[in-house]
Amino acid sequence: MSHPEDSKPTAAEEQTNEAVVEPLDLSPEEQIAGLTAQIETLQQELAEAKDQMLRAAADAQNARRRAEADIEKAHKFALEKFAKELLPVADSLEKASDAMVSAEESQREGVAMTLKMFIGALEKFNIHQVHPQGETFNPQFHEAMSMVPNPELPAHAVMDVLQKGYTLNERLLRPAMVVVATGGPAKKDD
Repeated sequence: MSHPEDSKPTAAEEQTNEAVVEPLDLSPEEQIAGLTAQIETLQQELAEAKDQMLRAAADAQNARRRAEADIEKAHKFALEKFAKELLPVADSLEKASDAMVSAEESQREGVAMTLKMFIGALEKFNIHQVHPQGETFNPQFHEAMSMVPNPELPAHAVMDVLQKGYTLNERLLRPAMVVVATGGPAKKDD
């Protein structure tokens, strides 16, 4: 049979006992000063614990926001590879439509309608054409294939579009291949 005085106190009990130990030979003022110091220490530890808790909560919230943003981008641009594979089909339909000059009107209309339906289907998924004819050259959306002197157009104006570009959710899929004018005064954008 074990005796109560034989059992050892737990670490928590020892810490509590150390914090509350009050020598009996201290005056009441000294006891109050000691307790006040303990209270200040505990308040400081509490403030540090609260600060750590707030930082951990902020880190968790930031991680959640980053994950949500990553998921949103994944949903928004999931079609990118698929859309790039469809762009040559749109190019071929446009070339077919342009080449149908000598064909019967019903054939021209059929190709034109097919192209219009295809472009409409792309636009339903936020895939839009970049057709900068007459606009100022923008290296973010256009690729200059050549520069041609043309005094009738302002400098850096797109004279001709060799191949239309496309964007997906306002992010460039393929730049428009253009011919840029070098003559005339520079055109100012508003």
